[in-house]
Amino acid sequence: MRKPKHLAIILIFLSALQAQPPDGRKVLIDEDGSGPGGTGQMAMLALLQSPQAEVLGITIVTGDAWRDEEVQHTLRMLELTGHVNIPVVPGAAFPLVRTQEGTKTAAALTGGAAWLGAWGGDGSKPPHGPWEVPPLPEGAPRLKPLDEDAAHFLIRQVRQHPGEVTIYAAGPLTNIALALAIEPHFAELTRGIVIMGGSVNPSTEDPEFATSPRHEFNFWFDPEAAHMVLHAAWPRIDVTTVDVSIKAPFTQKIIDEIAQSKNPAAQYIAKYSKAAYYLWDELTACSWLDPSIITKERLLYMDVDLSHGPSYGDTLTWNEKTKPATGVRQVHAQVDLDATKFTKLFVNLMSGSAF
Repeated sequence: MRKPKHLAIILIFLSALQAQPPDGRKVLIDEDGSGPGGTGQMAMLALLQSPQAEVLGITIVTGDAWRDEEVQHTLRMLELTGHVNIPVVPGAAFPLVRTQEGTKTAAALTGGAAWLGAWGGDGSKPPHGPWEVPPLPEGAPRLKPLDEDAAHFLIRQVRQHPGEVTIYAAGPLTNIALALAIEPHFAELTRGIVIMGGSVNPSTEDPEFATSPRHEFNFWFDPEAAHMVLHAAWPRIDVTTVDVSIKAPFTQKIIDEIAQSKNPAAQYIAKYSKAAYYLWDELTACSWLDPSIITKERLLYMDVDLSHGPSYGDTLTWNEKTKPATGVRQVHAQVDLDATKFTKLFVNLMSGSAF
């Protein structure tokens, strides 16, 4: 008698978990790799530079910039930092439902967002088209991306390493949602997912969040994808929220310390990274490498507002008592950190002294 397909997959997963050594650290990176030297590029470097992580590949999604431009920045970063053996795979060019024009129209009625990513950044300069790749300040790469789409690459890697792979997702969640749509067991075949996204109740005077505390770009840019991902059967979900990210500013002092190293990653950051805003994605990466960086988390049930009204894309949360009967999943929402420990780990990784 043949076992049902879903039962066979679950048995494979359980077997792999039992065989997995405690220090197994395989990871698939899903990023919106704007560059050069942006938060996505530095976060990828944190994982690439770590002796604890085995990076199986990098999938790219439109977010802070358009996918095709991000792919080129990422390939060039790998060349400049000596990580040329890592495959880079193009993913989704557009969100599942939200559109640039629809968002622009809605903004006239409900108010706009402070950061539009590929659709115009902070509005200080007009955006370019999705298929245009402007000249790269760091030079064009010779490396080429894989001739495969991100969703199928992610599925293939997870099937090859059932129960071993953590998904690191620090951009809009479109690629992950597409993988889930194609392979319904994708989530449960992983070790879990770590997400840079969501906002609970950040304590800040930053105008982007002080007046809209449930707004966060990655969830906002593709709310339907975030909804799908947050409802999937991951063994564990860790979320680096705005609440904790704004406690990790990126300063010139950090750049100057990294710049003292001759490591190629350090020199890349010294040349191309700018001290501004926060270490969003880097904190997600480093807290996966060393969970003790996070000093406080909240166990919450999390979802995204899909109402297409003024709060479309905002983070929704509940506790055990108040959660709706809609299949919402519990997440480990990070809300505070040991900033000294985080900064030290990040600097060491970028300087090549974590080996």
